[in-house]
Amino acid sequence: MIIDLQRFIESARPGWNELESILARLEDQSNVRMSIRDTQRFHELYELVAADLAKLTTFSSEPETRRYLESLVSRAYGEIYETRDKRRRFFPIQWLFKTFPQTFRRHIRAFYLSLAITLAGTAFGGLATAFDPESRHVTMPFGLDNLRPRDRVKQEESGTTDRLAGSKGTFSASLMTHNIQVSITTLAFGATWGVGTILLLFYNGVSLGAIAVDYIGDGQTKFLLGWLMPHGVIEIPAIIIAGQAGLALASGFIGWGKRTVLGSRLREVSRDVTTLSFGFALLLVWAGFVESFLSQYHEPIIPYNAKIALGTVEFLLLVLFLTRSGSASEK
Repeated sequence: MIIDLQRFIESARPGWNELESILARLEDQSNVRMSIRDTQRFHELYELVAADLAKLTTFSSEPETRRYLESLVSRAYGEIYETRDKRRRFFPIQWLFKTFPQTFRRHIRAFYLSLAITLAGTAFGGLATAFDPESRHVTMPFGLDNLRPRDRVKQEESGTTDRLAGSKGTFSASLMTHNIQVSITTLAFGATWGVGTILLLFYNGVSLGAIAVDYIGDGQTKFLLGWLMPHGVIEIPAIIIAGQAGLALASGFIGWGKRTVLGSRLREVSRDVTTLSFGFALLLVWAGFVESFLSQYHEPIIPYNAKIALGTVEFLLLVLFLTRSGSASEK
């Protein structure tokens, strides 16, 4: 029975930290070999922490500490009773259709926040363009403000030569590289306690909103959808997922009332952040391929309706993949 809870936690904390440091070493180095003495110490710490967890379950006022101990005990149990070689195998198909979507859903609140920030930026950029058309010179990227939408559409539809002939692969690679760099930066800025991630998401939304209102206001809605949808329905969610990963990383820095130390919180989210980063990178590779080989071609070469239909199918498949794939194993 625990009489003084705070004194109990203070006296037991060194053992918890020692067990956590051993677990971190075992998880980071798959081929590590422990001596008999280290193994005995590891098992002793596992039993001590399990006993501490049993003592702490009667105190409802310490839910964070209890969850922390539950995590330690479950990780230690896995190291003791699971076969390391088997557990360390990497199965790409299983990772893609199970690990990635499950990780996405585990941090769904961070995704919703990332989406809300992007939509707020989109609304701001759209309203700025609607009320002050000259602001397009500030809010629109890639020199898209140099031509009015109707002039660009006329130019694109009247082109007689393939301006990407012989360079589609290079253009595709440059798109992938640029978008992945932007997304990794958005993720990395989670280390600024999320401030940098929020600003980049908002800015991306501003650009999107400005472009959308500019083209819609000039009567080029169909061209806009046919141009953006084939790659945008994958690229934009991928960048929002990068923001999700950045916000998950930020939660590790902030802690949100958790009593665990910074290092423990970062280790707790690091694997999920890595999974999300590889996930959005794969999505951006596909988006770059589609943008280079399809999105840049317009009527009369490729009908807008066909491109819009493809974008719709892609978006529905992405939603189903992220929300349903691997869900059976979660039950």
